[in-house]
Amino acid sequence: MIQQYIVFGVIIGSLVLFVQGSIRYDFVALAALLVLTASQIIPSSEAFMGFGHPAIITVAAILVVSSALLKTGALDQLVELLNRSGQSISRKVLTLMAVTAILSSFMNNVGALALIMPIAIKTGKHHQISPSYLLMPVAFASLLGGLVTEIGTPPNLIISTYRHSAGLQSFSFFDFAPVGIGLTVVGILFISFIGWHFVPKRKADNVQTDFFQVDEYMSELYIPESNKLADKTIRELLIELKLDINIISIIRGSKRIIAPHANELLQECDLLVVRADHADLTSLIEKSGFSLTATKVLYDESGKILDNNNYTLIEIVLKDDSPAIGRNVIDLDLRKRYGVNLVAVSRRGISSYTRLKSFRFKPGDILLIQCPTENLQDLLYRMKGLPLAERGLILPNHNLKKHKNLTIGLFGISIIMTTLGIVSVHVSFVTCALLMVILNILTPREFYEAVDWPIIIMLGALLPVGEALQSTGGSDTIATMMLKAMAVLQPTMMIPLLMATTMILTNLINNAAAAVLMAPIALSLAKQMGVSVDPMLMSVAVSASSAFMTPIGHQSCTLVMGPGGYKFGDYWRLGLPVSIIVLVVGTPLILMFWPL
Repeated sequence: MIQQYIVFGVIIGSLVLFVQGSIRYDFVALAALLVLTASQIIPSSEAFMGFGHPAIITVAAILVVSSALLKTGALDQLVELLNRSGQSISRKVLTLMAVTAILSSFMNNVGALALIMPIAIKTGKHHQISPSYLLMPVAFASLLGGLVTEIGTPPNLIISTYRHSAGLQSFSFFDFAPVGIGLTVVGILFISFIGWHFVPKRKADNVQTDFFQVDEYMSELYIPESNKLADKTIRELLIELKLDINIISIIRGSKRIIAPHANELLQECDLLVVRADHADLTSLIEKSGFSLTATKVLYDESGKILDNNNYTLIEIVLKDDSPAIGRNVIDLDLRKRYGVNLVAVSRRGISSYTRLKSFRFKPGDILLIQCPTENLQDLLYRMKGLPLAERGLILPNHNLKKHKNLTIGLFGISIIMTTLGIVSVHVSFVTCALLMVILNILTPREFYEAVDWPIIIMLGALLPVGEALQSTGGSDTIATMMLKAMAVLQPTMMIPLLMATTMILTNLINNAAAAVLMAPIALSLAKQMGVSVDPMLMSVAVSASSAFMTPIGHQSCTLVMGPGGYKFGDYWRLGLPVSIIVLVVGTPLILMFWPL
């Protein structure tokens, strides 16, 4: 019993740290593993066995294959369908979500989002549709589509291997499809024709600017000597230039004026930290003669930023595993290490009064950077960022284009081999990933950079923790507590109860972690109820990928927060109805195809 208390304490402590976010989730998982190993609950000889688990290898292989599909443009023809949809918002949302879901069924969720997000933003701009109406549905579609196949999302792979641990054969490639397709279709139809109305249209959205951001930038401007606007007050400056900008601080030598008053006089050599959208920032530079301090940006006679043959200006949104997270420009040494200039930063609700060089980045931040065109692809790999522009902005590599059909062929063969049961999913996709390196579709460096190592570390560490929950009887204890509800509920109601519990968990922590922690409980429930493990495991698989109500449950939701201009509380408005649909529709679907 003491061992159970220790396991419960470690898991609860880990959940608190996951939600708090002060320590990254992979290190939290490692700490949990080491504590249980030190307590001798997990034998030291088995502490790191999780890193050799087939699910871990498969997740890494899928990430590599998804990277190759993105890099070679193998899915461009499918994406072109997005430009043929109708003019209404509902049709645009329907088409965007459908294509995203199809892609997400066979590749990494974030990879599918990376393909569609820039096109969704451009579609919104072209048709005068707020990006906030499009990006959250696209993010949700990447989660729904992942429900369809075994490789669609890490929870499916994890649940498949837990079925094997129960003495049964692992789920096959399309075993998830009957339930997954039903939920995906219903979810897409609901969001396309009803749900998108629940998404707020953000006032910051501006679909008519030259760039695609929906939030304001924080930039630094320098007032040169003998500038005509020196010695004017901030109020006089804004009235004369007729611009909507916010000067959030002034740096004057060693003096810093935070939130300066409208009557504050500007002086020569002042450094202004301003918040403005791209259009107003460009107009300010053109009309005032002020200069950006962060970069040597090129402008034409009208003040419009230029991209020449050697340099490109592009916006990128930072993923939560970016090396920039928690660091500033000085720490990163962007110019020396990456050969780029940081022009400006956008974050929903920027409240920092510090200089741009001291601004510490968070997941979902949008960076406007000036980069040598030939280095752009390498920058995106190394910075772990997604471009908020079409893939055409990336310098094409004609050698890789020749490999497009080969990439599709290898990917298709892997799916067929797995579906027919000729080889297991982890052997099939590891072989596919290896062949992509041997055939020069990916370089060895790109192979390793494609792997989301924090996810791999977290899964490898948490799998033994999940087994400890089961081996100490902790999962049986939780299952017994849940079974007390059967005194007033029908046995079939255990499915939505298990799904609701997992949904709450997956909206607070990583979906793969939720699957690892809930799978042993599902197995214990099935054992104590004397029913099949399949509906219980399928309930966890579906609900672990239903992180719709917060921006922190899944990377896809985090990544659209900045570009969509969303606030934390915006997600539940659409996420709650979608979660209810998953419960209401998912329960009968699971019981229909996987009866108790």
